[in-house]
Amino acid sequence: MLAHEKHKPSCKVWIEYEGKPILGKGGAEILEAIRKEKSISEAARKTGMSYRYVWNYLAKMEKALREPVVQTHKGGRAGGGGAKLTKLGESLLKEYRRVEGYVGDILGDEEHWEAVGLKISARNRLRGIVKEVNKGAVAAKVKIEIEAPVVVTALISREAVEELDIKPGDRAEAVIKATEVMVAKESQR
Repeated sequence: MLAHEKHKPSCKVWIEYEGKPILGKGGAEILEAIRKEKSISEAARKTGMSYRYVWNYLAKMEKALREPVVQTHKGGRAGGGGAKLTKLGESLLKEYRRVEGYVGDILGDEEHWEAVGLKISARNRLRGIVKEVNKGAVAAKVKIEIEAPVVVTALISREAVEELDIKPGDRAEAVIKATEVMVAKESQR
C-alpha cells in the first residue's frame, strides 16, 4: 500500500433471522431489482446474476423465514408473468438499507471516529450526570450536569436516546462538535 493512501474502516452488513444470515448486500440488490423491474428474470439480468441463483437465493430466504418475500404471478398467452415484494420483502429491504446507511454514515464520519477516541481533543468532551430526559415525538432533550458543575442541554433524536438507553442518573458525556452537541454514554460491561 502506498504511503499516501488513506486507511479507512469498513464492514459488511447483513440481516439475520434465528441466528442465520438471510439478507446481505447481494440479496438487497436482488430485492431492489425485483421491486424496480417487477420480474425475477429481469432482476437477475440487471444484477448480472443467473436466474437460477436469484431463484435459489429467494427460496433459501423464504425457507429460513417460513414466509414469502416475493409474490409471483404467471403470465398467459399474451404476456409474461411478474413479481413484486411482499410486505416482509419490503420491510427487510427497508431495514437493510436503513442499517447500511447508518453504518456507512458512521464509517465515513471522521468526527464520529474522533468522538469515540481516535483524535478527539479533551476540550470537546464534558463529563457529567444526566439530570433530565424529555422525549418528544421525534426529538429528545437531554440535560447533563457537567462535573464543573454546569448543565449542558443537547437536542438529539428520540431514536438515539432509546438506542443509548439514556435516563436520569446515567454517566454521560456531552461531545461538542462545531455545530452541535452530541451525547455519548459509556458502555456498561
